[in-house]
Amino acid sequence: MTRSPTPSQTVGPFFGFALPFAGDAEFDGDGIRIEGQVLDGEGQPVGDAILELWEGDQFARCRTDAEGAFHFRARRPVAQPGQAPHFELWVFARGLLRQLATRVYLPDEEEANRADPALRAVAADRRETLIARPSGEVLIFDVRLQGDRETVFFAL
Repeated sequence: MTRSPTPSQTVGPFFGFALPFAGDAEFDGDGIRIEGQVLDGEGQPVGDAILELWEGDQFARCRTDAEGAFHFRARRPVAQPGQAPHFELWVFARGLLRQLATRVYLPDEEEANRADPALRAVAADRRETLIARPSGEVLIFDVRLQGDRETVFFAL
């Protein structure tokens, strides 16, 4: 008798009623507001993703709404030796076998961004997917899971 391997399981589904808790997307009342959308390969919103933002001792978790929208408020990241200031961002969504890891770099750190080894390792035409865009007092960072302008993801 021939046996087939057991298929891998995907991440999710996520149940928004259980998490996150109120205020979970904020470290404190001050700082940088980062918002954006999680979009699939066809540019459609992913309304049931969970995102985790990390930097030093900061951690926040946020789910996307029906429009794929999310937001965080965080203290400005501190530059580590040899690296530009950035946030680590993990994305959990339906259809993924594992979480995806990316980074959110700040648009006003051009010199540090040019010297950052992780950014320099990314093809020049794809680096923009890792740098948030300013919009007034807010930074916009969209996560594109596939397709045109797919966000750069890093192996864990």
